Amino acid sequence: MLHTLAPAPGSRRNRKRVARGSSAGGGTTGGRGYKGQQSRVGKGRKFGFEGGQTPLLRRQPKLGGFRSPRRTTYEIITLEVLEAKLDAGSYDVAALRQARVVRTKNPVKVLARGEVKKKFTLTVDAASKGAIEAMKKAGGSIQLSHC
Repeated sequence: MLHTLAPAPGSRRNRKRVARGSSAGGGTTGGRGYKGQQSRVGKGRKFGFEGGQTPLLRRQPKLGGFRSPRRTTYEIITLEVLEAKLDAGSYDVAALRQARVVRTKNPVKVLARGEVKKKFTLTVDAASKGAIEAMKKAGGSIQLSHC
């Protein structure tokens, strides 16, 4: 029954009441040791306090670098993705979106990671030199549309 429930014998102990006299077992210094900042009343220190040394947060640079407000964020597609997901043919950005190769509305850039053997004619916003050369070697081409 619920009224007979009790913790197992020896599983619960009363806490030790420190600084209540020597006979109580935690007298004199009350477990704080002798002298020093830790032994004093109100010893709590601020989070991140490093003993008077300039704290880590204040040693860090105040401003986190610079990002141009006019930067262009491209969606990247690689040659290996084109090879794996598309058949040979002519594609522009809208066709790539429809084929789910491109998922965002950002301008598209082709990078030369992987190999391409199919003949593609791509019209994209940007491409690396390596991607253009690899596409020419496979018999295709990349036209850049200036956004």
